Amino acid sequence: MTRPLWLFGYGSIIWKTGFDYERAELGFIRDRARRFWQGSSDHRGTPDAPGRVVTLVDVPGECCWGMAFLIPAMQVATTMVELDYREKNGYVREAVVIETRSGECLEGITYHADVTNPHFLGDARLEEIAAQIHRSVGPSGTNKAYILELDEALEAHGIRDNHVRELAGLVRNL
Repeated sequence: MTRPLWLFGYGSIIWKTGFDYERAELGFIRDRARRFWQGSSDHRGTPDAPGRVVTLVDVPGECCWGMAFLIPAMQVATTMVELDYREKNGYVREAVVIETRSGECLEGITYHADVTNPHFLGDARLEEIAAQIHRSVGPSGTNKAYILELDEALEAHGIRDNHVRELAGLVRNL
């Protein structure tokens, strides 16, 4: 029998879940940070001109805040198929412990882009990342819309992410 599943979202899943859930909780995972280091040739760019989307990177002492969504048991299988397709461009599932604002620890999963995947772009000067985001467009829309919606969603939940905030400011000013 399938059990309900907690899914940690730290990027577009925060504002564009695309699946039903029973409960949503503000939470974080330890020793990880959100970075615009993953190439997107399937959603926010093209194979010839990839955009940049967020992934999780290891940063001891950091906490990546996001949203934990409880997927009902009867919808886990279907939702996982849909999410595996949505996150296909270099992302893999990972078991994580999500700590909620109230101190509850939830066992769940998230998707992250491993540094060995062929779409991983890695770090660059923030101005270079901002310029790439500003000019990139893919089947899901502009890369600029992605970062600005993420920045707004984080702010709406009271999440301060300096990397996203600084990049969004640079993109707005291009």
